Amino acid sequence: MIVRDDDLTRFAADGTPPLPSAEREGWVERDGARIRFASYGAGAPVVLLHGGLGHSGNYSHQLAALRETGRRVILVDSRGHGRSTRDAQPYSYERMADDVLAVMDELAVDRAAFVGWSDGAVIALDIARRVPARVTGVFFFGCNVDPSGTKTIDERNPLLGRCFSRHMKDYARLSATPNDFEAFAAAVMEMQRTQPNYSAADLAAIDAPVTIVHAERDEFIERNHAEYLARTIPGARFVFLPGVSHFAPLPRPDEFNRAVLEFLGTTGPSV
Repeated sequence: MIVRDDDLTRFAADGTPPLPSAEREGWVERDGARIRFASYGAGAPVVLLHGGLGHSGNYSHQLAALRETGRRVILVDSRGHGRSTRDAQPYSYERMADDVLAVMDELAVDRAAFVGWSDGAVIALDIARRVPARVTGVFFFGCNVDPSGTKTIDERNPLLGRCFSRHMKDYARLSATPNDFEAFAAAVMEMQRTQPNYSAADLAAIDAPVTIVHAERDEFIERNHAEYLARTIPGARFVFLPGVSHFAPLPRPDEFNRAVLEFLGTTGPSV
């Protein structure tokens, strides 16, 4: 049983439990970066994409639950995050989506379900938008697709400070450039400030199964924006998670995992 950590004090102090050894792990070199991945199991694949400034280990509470279902779980450190490297190119969601596709190619995975959290949700949606044939479904949690969807951030919120502090410590521990967190964070935040900018027509053209998931206490995203996405993306489902925040996979993994497993039940097997 996992104890709740709604104020993120345990996460700030200790981070997430270390990931177990994977059946296959390594790097893919693409477009000036080395992208770190790890693959567990051999069933229908699901790719977990983490949020901005974090890393794939932030999904450690989800990995065991997904492995128990017989799924093949693929974790990717986004460009410049975790153990992945980056060059001087500006960040873009499309570039990071292409990194994920390169990992899938390396692992000979034709199609997968995607669980995307925050920035990872946009990366997953971009894959669905451009190459729907690679996607069995997208779990889109806690992100916007244009500037209208974001709330004014309350800088006094202690959760944000604790999360940022942990990201800083993890970056120093994992990154090949451990002293560059400030420049890294500035580059990621510039991407978040200017991207994504999907129009209603862009969303209406998405031809892949999408589930839009919104946390009741999301610190960053307006509920009406999530509902707009569910109305605009053809066939999209809307799922509301009561009582949880933008950081739900960390302090409330049981609730979050139930929503993910329900989503995976709608995607059907794909190997």
